[in-house]
Amino acid sequence: MKHLVVMVKAPRIGRVKSRLAQDIGLVGAWAFQRRTLAHITRTLHDPRWTCWLAIAPDRACFAPRGWPPGWNRLPQGQGDLGARMLRPWLNLPPGPVVIVGSDIPAIKSSHIHQAFRALGRHDMVFGPAPDGGYWLVGARRRPCLINPFGAVRWSTKHALSDTVAGVPKDRTVGFIDTLNDVDDARDL
Repeated sequence: MKHLVVMVKAPRIGRVKSRLAQDIGLVGAWAFQRRTLAHITRTLHDPRWTCWLAIAPDRACFAPRGWPPGWNRLPQGQGDLGARMLRPWLNLPPGPVVIVGSDIPAIKSSHIHQAFRALGRHDMVFGPAPDGGYWLVGARRRPCLINPFGAVRWSTKHALSDTVAGVPKDRTVGFIDTLNDVDDARDL
């Protein structure tokens, strides 16, 4: 079984896309997040994989309404981004896991398919972003779990290189297409 996880914050004005909000305002950032999440969940919902939303804050995961149909929900939990991305790798049923953000307007289901295909040949896969980060990370999770997130400088141009450096040397890493994630108005 393959698992796709979309990392998302509950769409609350003033609580989402803080760097983008500095440039376009709180309501504009909130509207962008809502539109992009709706687009991504429609685009990526596919019977080839089980779809999950990893939601922050945790209590929003249990709200009865407001989340797209056909998507399973799980709380992100506490910690930095690496700890929150590691959690699905630890807790989901067996099978490869691909994680993406909810701020990638150009994403297509073919990108997710490409990532799962890469995990047939590699232990980990990344979708690089032009800013030095990444919009996708995936892991085979067998024969054992890799945690490459220990020494990552998040939200910097070093995020991808730091994460790849955290992969043990005896493991293989694959890359798929480079896509933009939207962090600020320049990315729009």
